[in-house]
Amino acid sequence: AEALGAKVYQNKWQKNHARQFNWGLENLPISTKWVFRLDADEYLTEELIKELNTEIPEISDDISGIIFERKMIFMDKLMKRGMIKMNMLRLFRLGHGICEDRWMDEHIILNQGKTIVMDHYFVDHNLNTLGWWTTKHNNYSIREAIDLLDAELGLIGKTDVKSVLSPDAAHKRANKLKYSKMPLFWRSFFYFVYRYFVKLGFTEGKVGFLWHFLQGWWYRTLVDAKIYEIRKHCGSDVIKIKEFIRKNYQIDL
Repeated sequence: AEALGAKVYQNKWQKNHARQFNWGLENLPISTKWVFRLDADEYLTEELIKELNTEIPEISDDISGIIFERKMIFMDKLMKRGMIKMNMLRLFRLGHGICEDRWMDEHIILNQGKTIVMDHYFVDHNLNTLGWWTTKHNNYSIREAIDLLDAELGLIGKTDVKSVLSPDAAHKRANKLKYSKMPLFWRSFFYFVYRYFVKLGFTEGKVGFLWHFLQGWWYRTLVDAKIYEIRKHCGSDVIKIKEFIRKNYQIDL
């Protein structure tokens, strides 16, 4: 990044990505009016860039956040079917937003102002190998398990952020809460069936099958397996669960 002209800052790991992002907002010498949260494997389409250049100068002062659809590219193929639409608030006025403190599924939340939705999308396009991808999702699975256990048991502590989440994020969070109450293992199977058959994921060919199987079934089954393991050893005892996660996954809640 530095070789391409970027200014790079480092901070001691703060347990999750949200805290790192908020540290950046609070400590970096940001001089722009707007902040765009973009991960290393994401980029804007040319159509979105043109839309932003046209729309941003005309946006009224009461608009503090801009929402975009994120599409996935897997093994160099854009997934058009089988996907549940992912609208995300990623662009916001400096000082008007922060990242909510969660282990997974963290969203940008506004402390003032309204949001609008752009017509075009940005993409998540990871260029690493499938082996790297599965290792990454294995690491993600314990964080997802913590998030679902938190939704079920109040593992970390409940925070009502519905009033500041964008409507799309609030809808997604409500669906995740419903998902957390469904039976283990069955829910990942039904989710795959919904995506692959009902949402026509099977029309995306072999790459589509790998995407929906691995991301829609295998990954979520792995999450459920870790929840099952934790519950088998700890039941619903929050203190025991926290200690089990700290001892076996080196995560201090």
